Amino acid sequence: MSEIKKFVIVTGMSGAGKTVAMQNFEDLGYFCVDNMPPSLLPKFKEMVNSSKEINKIALVLDFRAPAFYDEIIETLINLSNQKVLNSNVIFLDASDEQLVKRYSESKRIHPLSRGGRIIDGINKERNLLKDVKKSADIVIDTNDMTAKQLRSKIFHQFESDSSEPFYVDLMSFGFKYGLPIDADIVMDVRFLKNPFYIKELREKTGLNKEVYDYVMNQADTEEFYNQLLKLLKITIPKYQKEGKTNVTVAIGCTGGQHRSVSITERLVKDLKSDFIINTSHRDINRYIGDIY
Repeated sequence: MSEIKKFVIVTGMSGAGKTVAMQNFEDLGYFCVDNMPPSLLPKFKEMVNSSKEINKIALVLDFRAPAFYDEIIETLINLSNQKVLNSNVIFLDASDEQLVKRYSESKRIHPLSRGGRIIDGINKERNLLKDVKKSADIVIDTNDMTAKQLRSKIFHQFESDSSEPFYVDLMSFGFKYGLPIDADIVMDVRFLKNPFYIKELREKTGLNKEVYDYVMNQADTEEFYNQLLKLLKITIPKYQKEGKTNVTVAIGCTGGQHRSVSITERLVKDLKSDFIINTSHRDINRYIGDIY
């Protein structure tokens, strides 16, 4: 039997940021469960505690299910009072004014104010949760926090021994097959001479030395590539600074077989010392002999 290294329960006021918190725990590699019935918690903890694969758990317990109100409160208080090994109860809070603002902007209904005013639901929930807040291990006031600041606080608190992973996804693609919908940066290299029109290179790809050399030995390539590399070394860290966990750079040519693959492969070589790189060539095998 393996011991759970980290067991976190996220609760608190509705609208205080529990959804954002759970997304951050997912990024930290936690096995996450949202809105679990509290009666299942002891059995669930026993089950995952015997798993060798799962060693970090995060659960959200909130008040979306009215039938569980009393049970949730009792469960949370008992967990805090027992001081279960490696367990933490996080309580997220914000001012009444901020919660009303968030609900008004999202046009959502507070779970305890159905048929009434938002502030009435907030007051009822705050009264119900006062003992839970007192017994929580960690209380986070999100009143003046952005989502990015809450993310930073959670990462600092629960992953202080290692830095947040950041990935750069470098991909080639063919414009004739459509733009990649998940790309953050798209560069078009169709202005470069196309190896497709060289008979002996047509059915090869940018992964072959002959094609790679043909693309790289063009005067326009070197000027363009140096500027592109400089641009990426400036912009990619900015994405990371803004809290993204990955950035996708897509290099496109007509068919995604020659020029885009060559440029992407060179970028991999020049960026792999600075970032964790994932590489893909989306359309490299899609050539069916048509002229392009």
